[in-house]
Amino acid sequence: MSHDSHGTRCAALVGAHGSGKTTLFESLLHAAGTTDRRGTVKERTTVGDAAPEARARGISTEMTVANCRFMDEDWTLIDCPGSVELLSDTRAAMCVADIVVVVADPFPDRAVAVSPLLRFLDDRRIPHMVFINRLDAPEAHVRATFHALQALSDRPLALREIPIRDEHGQVTGLIDLVSERAWRWNPNKPSDLIPLPEAIRADESRERGGLLEALADFDDSIMEQVLDDMTPAPQEIYGSLARDLEQDLVVPVFFGAAEFENGVRRLWKALRHDAPSPAATAARLGLPEGSGPMVQVFKTFQSGQAGRSALARVWRGEVKDGQTLGQDRVGSVSSVLGRKTTPKGSAGPGEVVVLGRMAQARAGEVLTEGASQAVDWPEPPAPLAALAIRAEHPSDEAKLSTALARLLDEDPALSTTWAADTGETLLQGQGDIHLQIALSRLKSEAGLSVKTAKPTVSYRETISKAVTQHSRHKKQSGGHGEFADIVVEIAPRARGEGFAFSDRITGGVVPKNYIPAVQKGAEAALQRGTLGFPVVDVSVVLTDGSYHAVDSSDFAFQKAGAKALQEALPGCGPVLLEPVMEVILSIPSEFTPRAQRIVTARRGQLLGFDAKAGWKGWDEVSALIPQGELDGMITEIRSQTLGVGFYTAGFDHLEQLAGREADQVIAARAEALKA
Repeated sequence: MSHDSHGTRCAALVGAHGSGKTTLFESLLHAAGTTDRRGTVKERTTVGDAAPEARARGISTEMTVANCRFMDEDWTLIDCPGSVELLSDTRAAMCVADIVVVVADPFPDRAVAVSPLLRFLDDRRIPHMVFINRLDAPEAHVRATFHALQALSDRPLALREIPIRDEHGQVTGLIDLVSERAWRWNPNKPSDLIPLPEAIRADESRERGGLLEALADFDDSIMEQVLDDMTPAPQEIYGSLARDLEQDLVVPVFFGAAEFENGVRRLWKALRHDAPSPAATAARLGLPEGSGPMVQVFKTFQSGQAGRSALARVWRGEVKDGQTLGQDRVGSVSSVLGRKTTPKGSAGPGEVVVLGRMAQARAGEVLTEGASQAVDWPEPPAPLAALAIRAEHPSDEAKLSTALARLLDEDPALSTTWAADTGETLLQGQGDIHLQIALSRLKSEAGLSVKTAKPTVSYRETISKAVTQHSRHKKQSGGHGEFADIVVEIAPRARGEGFAFSDRITGGVVPKNYIPAVQKGAEAALQRGTLGFPVVDVSVVLTDGSYHAVDSSDFAFQKAGAKALQEALPGCGPVLLEPVMEVILSIPSEFTPRAQRIVTARRGQLLGFDAKAGWKGWDEVSALIPQGELDGMITEIRSQTLGVGFYTAGFDHLEQLAGREADQVIAARAEALKA
């Protein structure tokens, strides 16, 4: 019996880059009869990865949606990006799916690559199953990979199949542990039903017992039968699996070789039997009840002259062209197959469709007739990489601002910020690939070429000794002149105390109304010190001075204050300061020593490490690292951790930088100021 679907069901395919996730997506579509020919990543003929950036890079750069039918049931499959830098799209798809298929490599040492996905699924209690792919690889190992994945999952894994191997150890088929039937694979064709091989009957019995024990923890009836050495009927086991999966109590594990469509039809049938219904998913998500149409937007994008469109899932009722949802009148309702959309006029419960001309809708919002409601939705990840950008042609700056706003609307993991102290516009994202894709889209979609550079580090300078400075500003050019005469004491303050101004004026030698002007001039002069950087942690005390009854003014005393600081700072022992960040690296435990070496190689100070709360098999490494050393660090961390390590960073303090590093920074600043 198939699950009572009550509408179109949705499955999201997720996995690490290189696991064959898009190949599985293509094979599922081909097995369902949606496509006449299975596309391949190598030939760039896939339904998924059709975006220009994906074809150019050979990786998934955005989610790909495909409406299809399998055994007379309607489905939507979503192929999600595998790169950790593009995880925002993947999270959005997982949040609206009835079930998620985690595609894993068949090697135990690569199991950790899906750890962040398992963590997200466990945290949100999203039903999911695992498909161990690429069983055609000679070194593939189902059992070892199963155990490695179990070590990373909060939920018990339940092996649904065991492999049949030939005399050379090659996997040639499988045995279903519920039905106890065996199949021999036929590459790119349906499998053949064969007698259960006698040689592995003992293995099959043992593994089936393990499956029943996993289910018995959540099913009293099966528990009683296991204790009484009775064998539950297959239909009872299927029912228990479906119930446990819907509640995210167990994680069924399947395997195959998607490139040859081996195990793909078995996966399809498991999805058909076990995936929860849209109604069950809506209840799990706590979506509002009521009557009338209700949809949830999970992705927005620009679609040429059609304007802003939205990918949305229909949770209730029927959505039609021209209907008002939220603040928008739906321009069109279209089915989707990759980048191809087909107008269909209406959509019912469970369907994933493209809604045209949705100018106001936002990802995560639930829309009903004339109303919108925000619901629990993943926060965008904190940025880990940045580029300083500006339009190649100054006349394109306004156009660049508009194009960036569109990019940020479509991809919430991108952000921009204006660095006031350096005058740079920073484009921030999850890594170099993420940023380069954004730049490519600016070029292809908006026709904009931009110049990029590494963001300027916010160096500062301070002083190391106190001086007293007498400065006078005097100017005569006919009529009223300019006159101000002051004496100031300039001294260093403790790190982090900032700027302080006071006065010890007596006898009115500097009128009170001119004293704030001296402070204003001093603060202006501190914006660029002797070394070319803003000056911090300085005190200025106005101690003496004189004025002219006619020629003195706020402006004159402001000029005098600035002049005093400019003349004094070179003799105050200028010191270069670099910002130091508190960094928390999140790393699979087996790679913790590598993370520690990364920290020390970047002039970092290790503070310690501990187990990462809520993440099985992960550590957190705490460190202090100069901001200038963070450039490119996320790429190095990922290269040392199978692509999954990450970090958070926040300003901690300023610290003196001396020696060759300081000389290089000062020389570079001087060149920049000349330019």
